[in-house]
Amino acid sequence: MLNAIIHFSVRNKLVVGLFTLAWVIWGVVELLRLPVDALPDITSNQVQVITVSPTLGSMEVERLITFPIEQASSNIPGIKEIRSISRFGLSVVTIVFEDERDVYWCRQQVSERMSLIKDEIPKEAGTPELAPVTTGLGEIYQYVVRPKKGYENKFDLTELSTIQDWIVRRQLLGTPGVADVSSFGGKLKQYEVALDPVKLKSIGVTLQEVFNALEANNQNSGAAYIEKGPALLFIRTEGLAKSIDEIENIYVSRSAAGTPVYVKDVAAVRIGSPIRYGALTYKDQGEVSGAVVLMLKGENASKVIKGIYARMEQIKKTLPDGIEIETFLDRKKMVGRTLNTVQTNLLEGALIVLLI
Repeated sequence: MLNAIIHFSVRNKLVVGLFTLAWVIWGVVELLRLPVDALPDITSNQVQVITVSPTLGSMEVERLITFPIEQASSNIPGIKEIRSISRFGLSVVTIVFEDERDVYWCRQQVSERMSLIKDEIPKEAGTPELAPVTTGLGEIYQYVVRPKKGYENKFDLTELSTIQDWIVRRQLLGTPGVADVSSFGGKLKQYEVALDPVKLKSIGVTLQEVFNALEANNQNSGAAYIEKGPALLFIRTEGLAKSIDEIENIYVSRSAAGTPVYVKDVAAVRIGSPIRYGALTYKDQGEVSGAVVLMLKGENASKVIKGIYARMEQIKKTLPDGIEIETFLDRKKMVGRTLNTVQTNLLEGALIVLLI
């Protein structure tokens, strides 16, 4: 058999040469398409269910949240194991599936089970949510949003956080291969209604009345329509509060003397922020806002980072004057150095073999 192959190759040099050339071209094309990464992701096929419940201790979290989720998910086909962590205010259930199962099929099955047990978990205990389709090796890009020199007094931490969440993050989420953008640092903007107990008692207004008034007077509503010739005029009212003044002028109730009571009569409305448990600092220049970009499981880090860089150039054009984005960690350099090391070793090894 071997002699026949040798005779055929000697007699048909052109055919063998063309066949060899075709193999070389095919190998180069496949090499360029090969997804190479510095950190191959060997994480198991898993779905995480995260529930945040700030008011419950670890025992209540285990009994009211973690156990119902584990019990509802235990009969899903293809499960290898279920792990869970119950801590103060937090429940994390990790459901590990067989490797041949599609991750999106697994998430669909878990999501269906969560809809079945939504009535078993108390509303005040929190809502179970699925973690993004990423792994511990998915943190491929990190950046900070900070004011430029001379604009430090123009933008506070609340404005930096708002720019990050509503301008930068929303545009980055549309980048191919990005699973999520996890923001941190800064202060989360919220409208704060600080009630005065003395005024509430003196006027005779309860806390529940103020809460109901804010809820009822901060929503749009629609009605029917009016026919006017060939056109229809739809009727709707706009009730969403858009400023502090509108919140202050929300009607609450009437006092004992019949005088209308508004929110501004019993509370101070201002811009506030929830309690922070950490901060992000930039070198020695104070606090800033920033985020970590998480990559979808199975994507190529080099390709995703190229898309992020291109999208960042577009985002920078939409930023307010005086704001800049600075990258302080990405996997591009590490991937490039790893590939250079591999290429050098392969080339040296091939040359040694040829010479010998």
